[in-house]
Amino acid sequence: MGMDQKREDIYRTYRRRRPGYFCFRVAVGETDLWLETSRECRAEVEKLVRKLRRQLRAYISQYPAFRSTLEPWPGDPGAPELVQRMIAAAAKTGVGPMAAVAGAIAEMLGRALQAAGVGEFFIENGGDLYFTRVKPRLIAVYAGSSPFSWRLGLKIPPGKPLSVCTSSGTVGPSFSMGQADAAVVLSPDGALADAAATAAANRIHSPGDLEKTADYIGTIPGVSGVLLIYGETLAAWGEIELTDLARETLE
Repeated sequence: MGMDQKREDIYRTYRRRRPGYFCFRVAVGETDLWLETSRECRAEVEKLVRKLRRQLRAYISQYPAFRSTLEPWPGDPGAPELVQRMIAAAAKTGVGPMAAVAGAIAEMLGRALQAAGVGEFFIENGGDLYFTRVKPRLIAVYAGSSPFSWRLGLKIPPGKPLSVCTSSGTVGPSFSMGQADAAVVLSPDGALADAAATAAANRIHSPGDLEKTADYIGTIPGVSGVLLIYGETLAAWGEIELTDLARETLE
C-alpha cells in the first residue's frame, strides 16, 4: 500500500461528521483541512486559507531559503503575521520555520473564527489540531505500527483553545531526523506545538531517548504537555492525561 493510500485510510478513520456541527474539508495546494464548526463558515475559511498561503508564497519568493532551511530564521518584523509566528516558534525550538506552518495556519484560522463569532470549532491540518474546549475532548493517538496506535488517547479538559500537534519519523511524508513513532506536543500556541513536536521527533532514535527528550521539550516556554512514543515505550510530561480508548467513547 502506498503512502498516499495509508494517509487516506487514516483520514477516513477520523475525518468523520459529528452530529450537530458543520463538518467540511478545505484543500488549497498543500494545505488540507478538516473543520467542525458551530456555524457554517466554509467560504470564510477558504478565503483566509488562500490569503495566508499567498502571504507565505510571497515571502518564500523573496527568501527561497526560508522553505528549505532546517535552522531557525532571523527575526523579521516586516514579515506577515503567519511568517512571524513560524519564525518565533522555530527560534524557541531550534528547527526550521516550515516545521511550524501547519500549526500556525490552524491557530490563525481558529482565532479568525473566534473573532467572527464562531463559538466552537475543531481544526485539523494534516494531523495537527487547534480547537475550542467548551467541553471535554478525547483525542486518539496514531503512532504507526506501535501497539499504542488507536489504543491510547488524550483526555482534554474544558478551557481555552489548545493546539495538539504530532510529528513522526515513521509515519507520513514529513522529514524527520529521528525515529519516533509519535511525538505529540500540547500548547496554546499552534506554531510552537508544531515546531516543538518536530524538535522532539528529531531527538528520538531509541527508547532511551524518550524521557530526556520529554524533559527537554518541557523546558520550552509555552509547551504545556508532551507525549513521546517509540515502539512499545512511551514517556509523558506536563499537563497531559492519558486514557485507554477501549474504555472511552469517542465523539
